[in-house]
Amino acid sequence: MECSSSKPMKANSNISEIVSKLTKVCTVKSIGVFSNEVSNLQHLHKPICNNAPMSEKSSDASEETRKNDQKIHLHPIDVPKVEGSCASLDIIKIFDSVSALKVAYLKLQQAHIPYDPQKIIAAYELVELELEKLCKFKLEYKEKQFKKAQFNAALYDLLLSELEAKGKMLEKLKSLNNVKDSKILRLRQELHDLEMGNTNLAEKIKRVNKKRKASSLSVTKFKNVFKAASKSIHDFAKPLISLMKASGWDLDMAAKSVENGAVYSKRCDKKYAFEAYIAHRMFHGISLTSYDVGDIVKFDDPIDALMENPDSDFSKFCRTKYLLVVHPTMEESFFGNLDQRTLILSGKHPRTEFYHLFAKMAKWIWVLIGSAVLIDRQAIMFSVTGESRFCSLYMESVEEEKESAVLLDEQQATYKVQFMIMPGFKIRETLVKSRVYISKNP
Repeated sequence: MECSSSKPMKANSNISEIVSKLTKVCTVKSIGVFSNEVSNLQHLHKPICNNAPMSEKSSDASEETRKNDQKIHLHPIDVPKVEGSCASLDIIKIFDSVSALKVAYLKLQQAHIPYDPQKIIAAYELVELELEKLCKFKLEYKEKQFKKAQFNAALYDLLLSELEAKGKMLEKLKSLNNVKDSKILRLRQELHDLEMGNTNLAEKIKRVNKKRKASSLSVTKFKNVFKAASKSIHDFAKPLISLMKASGWDLDMAAKSVENGAVYSKRCDKKYAFEAYIAHRMFHGISLTSYDVGDIVKFDDPIDALMENPDSDFSKFCRTKYLLVVHPTMEESFFGNLDQRTLILSGKHPRTEFYHLFAKMAKWIWVLIGSAVLIDRQAIMFSVTGESRFCSLYMESVEEEKESAVLLDEQQATYKVQFMIMPGFKIRETLVKSRVYISKNP
């Protein structure tokens, strides 16, 4: 007995495949039934499940083999795996239903041997019941898939709407970002303009400060610097003469080599010849130049200024003037070597007592030259040559008693200049007298 009028199902359904295979297994063929007995089983020829298709071509492996021994062989059914944890319970129910269907089918086969129509009908109804269960599972599965599809569609629409909203938000954020970038560029330009303005203002303030400093430097202060420079030359001449004595130098010959033909009132006045030598070397080749002297004045110790900026103009001034004032032969006789000179030639400044006194002298001469032009751009530095007639208007004697004698003497022409120790300066309307050594004509 076969299910004849069956409708094909969709091939992509796993449950449909299971039902199809079960239908193949459940295909019933009457064994030993006569034609007069078939009329009693006409109702068995109606289709059991309309939704269970039957294959028109059955392979030899899947069909039940009927031989003379009248045995029916059941083949195992391969149930495909269903993904998802939610389908586990449904699969268990399907397997239970299939197992029950197998049992009902065996009962149906057993009802044929011996042939018992009542048992066949009962077994057939049991098989039909199990097939209906399978059909019910199929319908439930379709409903679930339909609901899932509806849910996925709704979820897709929701995600699509959210995506559109996010896209709009992204465009809005991009627009805001562009506005912010434009604002940043504008602010950067404003910052650059402000920085340039601040730089210009700083330059203006610096120039104004220089002018204020220049205006604050009075002639009186310049005179004080002049006195400090004169004293620093005197202070450096003392250790120089002491070192010459200690080294066995003939001071008379040394003074004569410096100022040949000079007439001294006292033997000790020869010290002024060495001061004149130092001043001549320190002011040699110097022209009045405007520069900031505050960088040097702020240091009490000039060595600190040299250490802070070893490549400054003041540092170069000290290096050049030391090599000019202190001859290599002189230095070697003083210290027994030229290590100090070598160190200075390499661009460094030794921290010896001798060089420290020299740096103090160089500091005041550096400030004297630089501050003159700061006070008066038309400032003039002048010198006095030997054998010149002494003039109290432009000169002053290094000896106080001679200075007083000159002021009391009506015949000033009787005094002449032997040599100059410090040059003179004309600042605005004020004359800073040149310091000279004078002697009275015989």
